[in-house]
Amino acid sequence: MIELAIIGGTGLTTLNNLEIKHREVMRTPYGEPSAPLVHGKLCHQDVVFLPRHGHGHTIPPHMVNYRANLWALREVGVRNVISVAAVGGIRADMLPGRLAIPDQIIDYTWSRRHTYFESELSHVTHIDFTRPYSEALRQLLIDSARQLKLQIIEGGTYAATQGPRLETAAEIDRLERDGCSIVGMTGMPEAALARELEMGYAHCAVIANLAAGRGAGEISMDDIENNLVTGMEQVRCLLETAIPKLDSASCTL
Repeated sequence: MIELAIIGGTGLTTLNNLEIKHREVMRTPYGEPSAPLVHGKLCHQDVVFLPRHGHGHTIPPHMVNYRANLWALREVGVRNVISVAAVGGIRADMLPGRLAIPDQIIDYTWSRRHTYFESELSHVTHIDFTRPYSEALRQLLIDSARQLKLQIIEGGTYAATQGPRLETAAEIDRLERDGCSIVGMTGMPEAALARELEMGYAHCAVIANLAAGRGAGEISMDDIENNLVTGMEQVRCLLETAIPKLDSASCTL
């Protein structure tokens, strides 16, 4: 069994400190994953890395084959997944450059293939999704961030929107009224699919910008890229601190 996979999003297409052992091309009943799985060692632990948007960052959020990605990881024996992705900050404390470990999610996406339980079923299957993230895996990330004295936000609700366009100011106002703290485009159906496959799953959100209407003027892609440089360096430090603790933590679900 492989304890951990890391799914990298915008800003994390490679892991610089990953000692690569081999790459594996996977075929699944749901098509091909975003890229070959990268097997390697990080902090002396076996891990698998998968870039969500492909190695060249060419797959937009609404076109990611989430089912193939999670299925491929489960097929090679992965038990837990840490998802890393860039998000926009809605709540006042969700400032660019900070990390957040959300504990809830609201799905505003549509038309995505969002479940494995849709055909050739012997019975209808429902999963409990009251708490969409593995609390043990979340706590592992939070404790590691505290150890590093990172400015991390311990909780919040992730709004998963369709993309690929950014949201309007009015849409962000609606999300805030719904209780959302951050907004991104890849959080669902990824989290639910991991639960269907009985994999532990937690999300490390890198706040890349203030959401629409929360800052002065339009959202700048240059500002997003600059904030991601800072944020992703914190992610790398966080992973290096958290991963060695997996042996002593029971993180699944």
